[in-house]
Amino acid sequence: MISVNNRTFHLQGKTYCYVFYVSPEGYLLNFHYGKHLPPADYAAEAGLLLEPYPQLRGEPMRQNLSTWPQEYPTYGHLDMREPALEVENGFGNRITELRFREYRILKGEAAAPEGLPGVFAGSSPCDTLQITLEDSALRLEVVLNYIVFDDSDILVRNAVIRNRSGVAVRLTEASSFSLDLPIRDYEAVSFSGDWGRERRPERFALHQGSSVEIADNTGRSTRWNNPFVMVCTPESNEEYGDVYGFNLIYSGNHSTVLAMDTANHLRIRQGISPRNFRWDLAPGASFATPQSMLGYSACGFGGLSRAYHAFLKAHLMKSAFVFRKRPVLINSWESFYFDFTEESLLSLARTAKDVGVELFVLDDGWFSKRSSARSSLGDWCESTEKLPQGIAGFAQKLREIGLDFGLWLEPEMVSLDSDLYRAHPDWIIRVPQAEPVQYRFQYVLDLTKPEVLDFVQGTVCRILDSVPITYIKWDMNRMISDVPRPGYVHEYTLAFYRLLSALTEKYPGVLFEGCASGGGRFDAGLLAYCPQIWPSDNTDAMMRLKIQYATSFAYPVSTICNHISAVPNHQTHRVTSLETRANVAYAGIFGYELDLRRLTPEELTQVRSQIETARALQPLVLDGDFYRLRSPFETNECAWALVSRDASRAFVLCSRVLAVIARNRYYDPRLCLKGLDENAVYRDVLHGTQYSGALLMNRGIVIDYPVEDFATYCLLLERI
Repeated sequence: MISVNNRTFHLQGKTYCYVFYVSPEGYLLNFHYGKHLPPADYAAEAGLLLEPYPQLRGEPMRQNLSTWPQEYPTYGHLDMREPALEVENGFGNRITELRFREYRILKGEAAAPEGLPGVFAGSSPCDTLQITLEDSALRLEVVLNYIVFDDSDILVRNAVIRNRSGVAVRLTEASSFSLDLPIRDYEAVSFSGDWGRERRPERFALHQGSSVEIADNTGRSTRWNNPFVMVCTPESNEEYGDVYGFNLIYSGNHSTVLAMDTANHLRIRQGISPRNFRWDLAPGASFATPQSMLGYSACGFGGLSRAYHAFLKAHLMKSAFVFRKRPVLINSWESFYFDFTEESLLSLARTAKDVGVELFVLDDGWFSKRSSARSSLGDWCESTEKLPQGIAGFAQKLREIGLDFGLWLEPEMVSLDSDLYRAHPDWIIRVPQAEPVQYRFQYVLDLTKPEVLDFVQGTVCRILDSVPITYIKWDMNRMISDVPRPGYVHEYTLAFYRLLSALTEKYPGVLFEGCASGGGRFDAGLLAYCPQIWPSDNTDAMMRLKIQYATSFAYPVSTICNHISAVPNHQTHRVTSLETRANVAYAGIFGYELDLRRLTPEELTQVRSQIETARALQPLVLDGDFYRLRSPFETNECAWALVSRDASRAFVLCSRVLAVIARNRYYDPRLCLKGLDENAVYRDVLHGTQYSGALLMNRGIVIDYPVEDFATYCLLLERI
């Protein structure tokens, strides 16, 4: 709900409110972001808190913009802090002064940024408030969009910058939003990592006079720093405390800056990374920033996570598969890598079908002369040496077995050793004065060139039109280097979105899964097109506890793909039981990535049972609430729960990483569950035990782990 009281704007979501106002001087200033306030004109009250600059006797009063909480600040005109916008203007400087001009409310609409993924209203009430600011001297206009959903605690913001003058201007920084929070002690949580250890939460204090940037400049949102950041009070935990979230709907270079001034005001800005960014605006042209999803919870990290999970599924993810049953798959990669024949693939497929697998995914190595990572990317014609009747013939044989067919592609790439590169060496991203940098024996195709984009789109369409494929795993295994000009990465990202948008609209019945060197590009921008993303190449169950746990802070478990792989694990060489691997994998999109033919008859029986369990749990995965119960980053244990929206059913995973000495269970810590009905009675169908909801939530239970390393214990609760 959006209400306007004189010059005060009041945005009310499910449990939060966001209030800002226009000062007498015409500046747009924040008043409140947090728990509910009644709609009112707060401008006079807020004005009492504004500090003027000290002045000499007789000097006119000046606004102290360096302490004023501006909604979209610029640099250098009495505000020397982090700006949201920097513009090189026709006067040869970067001084911009934005003042309020007008507003309008778009009822029932979610204003989408041109060329970028954006949120949509769906069946929920939503309105967009558009505030127009302008620099009248430069004839520069900034439209701030605020999208409010009545049923959500997520506020969506972005900005559109328009050049209304007769001369060109240049953007060197254009944030999606800026937010000034009042004086208080704050901490931040970012999610950094690398290959095999993606999205590790890092919590740190913010200090007076400090400025912290959480950014990535590799051409994709990548594993190093995720474009999701939280700010909280020091006492905040999973259940309690004020927590703010900021998640950019973008897959390119990104930046979040947390700057606390010398008076302990915290300014947060998020958007496209300004490093190596430049965008020229011709007269009459405009530039839209990506949308950012701002979240607030007074119920700690867990409350914020569940708000994001519900919002992403209802208002960002467009795929028909968001709430649709996902197939249990087997991927060929860790079974064979590049070394396979059609008969070895079909032999695995027959075993997979026998245990209940529904989809066979042919990973890397199926095309051209591809026998290693050294060649053939870009030459997307099947190897008839490996597949005598091609992928169409192979797909037909899979159908006869009773399996659907999925395929791995890396369409944005080209190998040095490829027919495509030999024919079009000018199609790669490069700078003219230097040799292009190879990484993984490959280059990145320049999607900003229309002929390259048409080739990539045509190649994927040719494959999907000629073969009955129900699933595509879309990979990107290297960063973008040799950037030819400032602003290029944004150009590339826009082209990437045009490509994905065209393909997902043309093939709505194909399930697209995102992947980038493991868990890179796990971002909200990609989720607008791909309802699931590969979170990490590290498939070790104990490492996946941390990866899945951390990813869930921002992203629904229904977007996380979890595959059971072989032991010793190919990444860590750890040996965990088949039961443990499955128990960890249930909280996500379930599948296998191992050679089932090597399992014993007893293990294959176990796999059949696991697939039945995964299917039974899928409604909880797709549409349940997720609760983190015990952190693997803080303890020797990990626990989480999937709970149905009506609290009638729950699946609980408990894991103890390393065994502890056997002793009286009286000394073991009790685990309290969340999200259940306190007044109900639940039966654990796995162990035949009954509990009251009040006992499970308020007193908790002791988990009966087996005395062994890498132990798990699960509960499947049904309300009686």
